[in-house]
Amino acid sequence: MRRSPLSVMVRLMALAGPLMPVMAAAIVLGILGYLAAIGIPVLGGLALLEGAGVDTGYRLGAIAAAIGVCAVSRGILRYGEQMSGHYIAFRLLAVMRDRLFRALRTLAPAKLEGKDKGNLIAVITSDIELLEVFYAHTIAPVAIGFCTSLIMAGFMSLLHPLLGAIAAAAYLTVAVLIPLAASPTAKSQAAAYRERFGALSGYFLDSLRGMGECIQYNCGEKRQAAINRMTEQLDNRQKALKRHEGVTRALTEAAVLGFSFTVLLVGLHLKRQGQLGFEEMFLAFIAMISSFGPVAALSSLSSSLQQTLASGERVLDILDEAPQVAEVADGVSVPFQGAQCSSISFGYQGEKVLKEASLSLPANRIVGISGRSGSGKSSLLKLLMRFWDVREGEIRVSGRGIRELNTACLREMESYMTQDTFLLHGTIEENIRLGNPGASRLQVEGAARQASVHDFIQALPQGYDTPVGELGDRLSGGERQRLGLARAFLHEGPFMLLDEPTSNLDSLNEAIILKSLREQSAGKTVVLVSHRHSTLGIADEVYKLESGRLT
Repeated sequence: MRRSPLSVMVRLMALAGPLMPVMAAAIVLGILGYLAAIGIPVLGGLALLEGAGVDTGYRLGAIAAAIGVCAVSRGILRYGEQMSGHYIAFRLLAVMRDRLFRALRTLAPAKLEGKDKGNLIAVITSDIELLEVFYAHTIAPVAIGFCTSLIMAGFMSLLHPLLGAIAAAAYLTVAVLIPLAASPTAKSQAAAYRERFGALSGYFLDSLRGMGECIQYNCGEKRQAAINRMTEQLDNRQKALKRHEGVTRALTEAAVLGFSFTVLLVGLHLKRQGQLGFEEMFLAFIAMISSFGPVAALSSLSSSLQQTLASGERVLDILDEAPQVAEVADGVSVPFQGAQCSSISFGYQGEKVLKEASLSLPANRIVGISGRSGSGKSSLLKLLMRFWDVREGEIRVSGRGIRELNTACLREMESYMTQDTFLLHGTIEENIRLGNPGASRLQVEGAARQASVHDFIQALPQGYDTPVGELGDRLSGGERQRLGLARAFLHEGPFMLLDEPTSNLDSLNEAIILKSLREQSAGKTVVLVSHRHSTLGIADEVYKLESGRLT
């Protein structure tokens, strides 16, 4: 469901609450700055009248001094306004990033599994950056334009009420009516542009990650053609936005000239009728044509603002999305004393992968689970980690329902190794230390020895300080897997969940790791998921998962 532009603006403005004093300062400085800018041509017109022999009641020297004061003040006030606006913007962008990453953490992993990662990256980077336009160049300018227009309409009314009415109509047309008329088209175009930008980011990221496969299967040209097509579509969207922006700007400039000319004609008419002096008519025309700066800025902002609001809506979509599994912070914390699954059922998108499955996981035992690919083995481990919640049945840990346990307690007692070990862009030591951020180098090395990877690491030129590359692409699948196992060992959780821990290992390394697992499992419960009979040979008991049921 699409939000209205107003609702997006209200939500974004609510985040600026603590910084409202700075925002108020930016608005005051902006109003004074524009009045100083308008004062320069008005005072210049007054100087022309005085120089032409018209008695204005002011001395030429005093007028020149006032112009100098306005010019200097304009620079200082403009600087203060911009500094205040950007201070607010960058402070709030930091807050937004923090909130966004917190939201992503609560949504992970269940709600993020089906999301386009490239699109998420676009939200985190470019969409967040675009919000700077809203905070630094939208909130304060809107208030500045409104207040400055009121002041100038009041000034024109002092000269003549009819001129004040024309000025008010002019500001309303330029700042409100033209942007409102252009808004629906701009909104749809901006939303489509941001969506296509995110899709292109995702497709390009996939192409980079799969470059090896593209080269191997000679599909690089096809991917390149698709990228070119998506880029062209994005370019067409941007051209449509720029075309719309050009039309809006042309209408704005036409309105500015039209209303200024109207003031001149009405002023001449009033002068002929004796209701307005020549000097008043002249100053009214100069004031009018010089006072559109604040409202013209709002009009030109409308097109870019639509893109900003489209980005804001994409950010708010993530912030408002409810997690699949809510973390528990006010539950109970207990030591691990075994786990049980009682008649649990679970599925994805209506298709069940587990059907009334029951499993006992007593303390100090190694329990093996076998089954064909896609039978639900990995899903069972995710349920034990409470990445997902069961649809039916119950999972109990230490005799308590898994939903009763504090999430931090559950994560602390569990050591989880996924089938595809994910490595961060860092060193080998940093990746192993994820299992226990406070571990010493000796503890890291001990875990690496248990995973039969210490000798390999020591043979590297930089040892434990060796970078693993992006997604661990400098290491083989077996090496990444052993680092993942070392990470699980370092965590020292009493409840180990291992998903295919030896699938990428040769027989020798498999035997070494299984021996280590057997030796290190004292005082632990190990759930060992594997399709290899040799791996399951160390299990005290083995369950087979077939057709969603455990036997």
